[in-house]
Amino acid sequence: GVIDMRYENPLYLAEEVAALDLLTDQRIAIGISRGSPEQARRGWETFGYTGGVDPRGADVARAHTAQFLDAVRGVPQADLDTSGGMAPGASSRLRIEPHAPGVDRRLWWGAGSRETAEWTARQGLNLMSSTLLTEATGEGFSHLQAEQIRRYREAWKEAGHDWTPRVSVSRSIFPIVSEVDRKFFALRGEDSHDQIGIIDGLQSTFGRTYAAEPDVLVEQLARDEALHAADTLMLTIPSQLGVDFNLHILQAFAEHVAPALGWQPNTAGPVTGYSLEA
Repeated sequence: GVIDMRYENPLYLAEEVAALDLLTDQRIAIGISRGSPEQARRGWETFGYTGGVDPRGADVARAHTAQFLDAVRGVPQADLDTSGGMAPGASSRLRIEPHAPGVDRRLWWGAGSRETAEWTARQGLNLMSSTLLTEATGEGFSHLQAEQIRRYREAWKEAGHDWTPRVSVSRSIFPIVSEVDRKFFALRGEDSHDQIGIIDGLQSTFGRTYAAEPDVLVEQLARDEALHAADTLMLTIPSQLGVDFNLHILQAFAEHVAPALGWQPNTAGPVTGYSLEA
C-alpha cells in the first residue's frame, strides 16, 4: 500500500515520518504515490487542497511530494521569529522537526508506468512496482514491468545519485501444498494470465495470479523477467482469509518456493519481504 499524497499535508507528514523513523531505528519503508481511483470526485479538494488541474490529481500529488521531500531532507520551511528573543544565534530559517537524516532513502514511490518510474528515479526515491501498469503496448506484463525497472535504473544513473536504490515488485503467489489451498486457489492458477482493462480511465495491463504446486511455481516464476530484475518481492495476499491462513501462505512460499529461486527472507532490513540473493 501507499500513502495518497493528494490528501496529505506535506509538512505534517514530514514530521510524522521523521518521528517514526527515529522511533524504529531507521527500519521504516514508507510507500507514497498519487493514489488509486476512488469514489469521491476530486476528493482532495474537500480536504482543502485546491488549484490542481489534472482530473486525477497527479499535479497536486507531485507538488505535495516535492515539498515533503524538501522537508524530510532538511530544507528550511519557515522564517525564524526573532521578536521574542527565544532563539539567539539560531539560523534565520527553520527546518521541520524532528529531523531524521537519511530518511528519504527509506521512501518508495508507487509507479504505475514507465514514465513515472523515470520521474521516481529523478526524485531519488526507491521504486515500488505493483501488479498492474497503466499502459498497454501488447507486451506481456512481466516484460513491460522489466522495461519499467530498466528505465528507472538508467534514469537513476543519469541523475547522478550517490547511493543504490531498491526496487520491489508485487506478485500474487499461492503455493498449493494442501487440499485447502487447492480449494481456494487451484482455479485461479488454471485460468490466470495477463489481462488488459481500464483503470482510472487508462488502458492498463494487469499481471497474472500464480497458483500451483511448488515445482510448477518455480518453473513459472523463473520466466518472470521483472521478478528477477527487482531486488525485493512483496507478496500480495487476501485479507478475507484471516491472519493464520495468510501466515500459512507466506510459510509455504518461504519453505517450498523461495529457496529454489535463490531468494532469501529479508527480516533484518527495513522491509519484510524477500530479497534476491546476490
